[in-house]
Amino acid sequence: MKSEKKIQNLLFKEIKNKIKLADKTLPFIDKNYSYWTKTTTKGNYSIKLRKALKTGKIEEIWNGDKEKKKLNSDYFGLGDLTVSHNDKILAYSLDLKGSEYYDIYLRNISSDKNLPDIIRETNGSIIFSYDDKYIFYSKLDKNHRSKSIYLHKIGATKKSDKLIYSESIERFSVSIYTTSDENFYIISTGDHATNKCYYLKKDLKSLKPLLFKDFKEDIIYSLDSWKGYFYIHTNEKALDFKIERIKHKIKNNKKEDFIKAKKNTIVGSYIILKDWFIWSERNNANQKIYAKNFKTNQVKEINFFEEEIKSISVSSYEKNKNSNKIYINYSAPRCPNKTFIYNLKNNTKKIVKKQIIPSGFNENNYLTERLYAITKNNVKIPITIIRHKNTKLDGKAKLLLYGYGSYGSSIGNSFSSAKFSLVDRGFIWANAHIRGGMECGMTWWKNGKMLKKKNTFEDYISCAEHLIKNKFTSKGKIIGMGGSAGGLLIGAVLNMRPDLFLAAIMAVPFVDSLTTNLDHSLPLTVGEFKEFGNAKKYKKHFKYIKSYAPYNNIKRQKYPHILVTTSLFDNRVLFDEPTKYVAKLRQFKTDKSILLLKTELAGGHGGKTGRDSGIEEVAFDYSFIFKVSKTKF
Repeated sequence: MKSEKKIQNLLFKEIKNKIKLADKTLPFIDKNYSYWTKTTTKGNYSIKLRKALKTGKIEEIWNGDKEKKKLNSDYFGLGDLTVSHNDKILAYSLDLKGSEYYDIYLRNISSDKNLPDIIRETNGSIIFSYDDKYIFYSKLDKNHRSKSIYLHKIGATKKSDKLIYSESIERFSVSIYTTSDENFYIISTGDHATNKCYYLKKDLKSLKPLLFKDFKEDIIYSLDSWKGYFYIHTNEKALDFKIERIKHKIKNNKKEDFIKAKKNTIVGSYIILKDWFIWSERNNANQKIYAKNFKTNQVKEINFFEEEIKSISVSSYEKNKNSNKIYINYSAPRCPNKTFIYNLKNNTKKIVKKQIIPSGFNENNYLTERLYAITKNNVKIPITIIRHKNTKLDGKAKLLLYGYGSYGSSIGNSFSSAKFSLVDRGFIWANAHIRGGMECGMTWWKNGKMLKKKNTFEDYISCAEHLIKNKFTSKGKIIGMGGSAGGLLIGAVLNMRPDLFLAAIMAVPFVDSLTTNLDHSLPLTVGEFKEFGNAKKYKKHFKYIKSYAPYNNIKRQKYPHILVTTSLFDNRVLFDEPTKYVAKLRQFKTDKSILLLKTELAGGHGGKTGRDSGIEEVAFDYSFIFKVSKTKF
C-alpha cells in the first residue's frame, strides 16, 4: 500500500476537513457545577471542563493530550472519567497497551495532584459511593474476566479493600451501577443471554448484597429504583422486553406492568424524572421515544423528526430530578446531528447544537432509502441505503455492504461524515440489518445465534443479491465490510459466495471461531456459550461451528481483494486469529487478487487511540477501496 500513500494523505485531509476540530459538548448541569468536554484543533484527546454555577468560574479538570504526554505512551486508552458527588475528586482509569487492563487513579481537583491510591488490572469502571468515602471497582482475573466487585476506601491502601461480591459461575461477568434515586447500588452478573441482580443499600452498613431475583436461562433483566419502587426492565413473559415495578417491600407486594410489551418492538433504555418516565423503542431497524406522566399515566410519543429513517437518543439535561427538560439527539444517514432541549411539560423544543461540516454539506444532494431483501424462508431483511442523488441505479455503481449480526447488537441509522468520501464518488453505502442483531426484536437475535447462526450469513447474501437484482450494483462490484464478529460474518460469506464481491475489509475479525470456542481460558469464550455454543462439550455444536468457521472453510477457489486488520494487544480477538487466517488463505486461494494483513503494534480491539489515528485508519481502508475499484481521487 506504499503506492497509495499519497491517496491516504489526501483522504486523511478530506475526512478531517469534514470534522469541526475545535468543538464542545453540551453541558450537563450538576448540583454545583455544569460539566462538559471539548476538543481542540491540534489535540487528539478530549478536555473536560466545569463551571461553578454560583461564581461562573471555569476550570479545566482533565486534558487527555497533556496526560498522554506525561506518560509518554504510544497507546492511551481512557476507560472511565468521573467526578465524585461532592465535586472534589476526579477518578479515571487508563489502559496504556490496548489489552483492556485498566489502572484506576484518583486526583484531588483543587490541588491537581494524584492521591496515592492506584488500583491495578481492573475492567476500568469506577463508581463513587454516595458519601464519596469509597469507590467500587471490578478486578479482572487471570483470564481477563470481571469476576469480583471490591470496595476501596479513598486514601487507604489497596490491602484494606473489601471484597463485596465474587462470581463463581464461570461464564458470568459482574458489573455495578447506581440507581436513579441514589438509594441503592446494583450488582449485575451474567452473560449475553441471562443475568441476576443484587442490591446494596446506600448507607453500606451491611456489605452483603441482597439477591433480587436469581437467574433463569434466556431471561435478562436490569434493576433501578425510584420513589419506593424497584423498576425491572425484563424479557420474562415479554419476548421483546417490558418494564415492571414493585414496591421495595418485595415480600408483601406484587409486580405490575409499568410499560407493557409490544410484539417485535424492543422496549429499551429509560430515564426517570420526578414527573416523567422517558424510554426508547426499536422496531424494524428504527427508533421511537415515548414519555409517561407519573401523575396522569398518560403516554405520548415525542416525534418532531423530519426523516423516517433516523437515529434518536435521549440524555439527561440536569441532575435536578424536578426538571421537565431532556436532551434529544437526532440524526439520519443524510442529516448531520442536531441536539434539542425538549420541555416535556409544554412539548416545546429548542435546537441547541448542530453538527457542523467545515468543508460544506448539503443533505439535499443525498437520498436515504429502506429496502427489504427476501430470504429463502420468506423473511424480510431491512437494508438502509445512502447514496448521492446523481448516482444512477443502472448496476454500474460500486456498493459497500456493511454488516455485523451478533450479540443482539443493532446497526443504527446515524450520520457519519466520513462515508461521504465514498458516496460523493459514486459509491452506494448499504447497512444490512441481518438476524443476529436486534433491529426487529428479540426473535431477530435468537434466529441468528447458536444453531441458527448461518441465518446471519444467508441474510447478508440475500441482501447482496437483492441489491444486485434491483440495479443498485452488480455481481463483483460489492465491497463487504465488518469488524470483530462482523469479521466472522464477512469471512463466512466470502467462503460461501466470493463471486458477489469485488473486495472485503475485515477489521479485527473473529475468523478462527472454532479454535477460540474450544479454548476456555480465553477472555470471551465461556461468556459466549449462549451466543455461539460450546464445541468442547457438545458434538453438535462442534460440527455446526466447524461448518461455518471462516478459517476451517477456506477453499481452493477464487477470492476477491481482501484487507484484514488486527492489533498486537487485542484481548478480544487475539492477533493470531487473523494472522493464521491470512496465511491459510494465501495457501488456498487460486486468484491473483490482493490480500493484505495490517497489524497495529500499539493498538487494541478498537485499533489505535486518538482522533488523528482513527482518521488514518479510515483513510487507509478507503485507499484500499480506491485502489481495487480503480477510483480516482
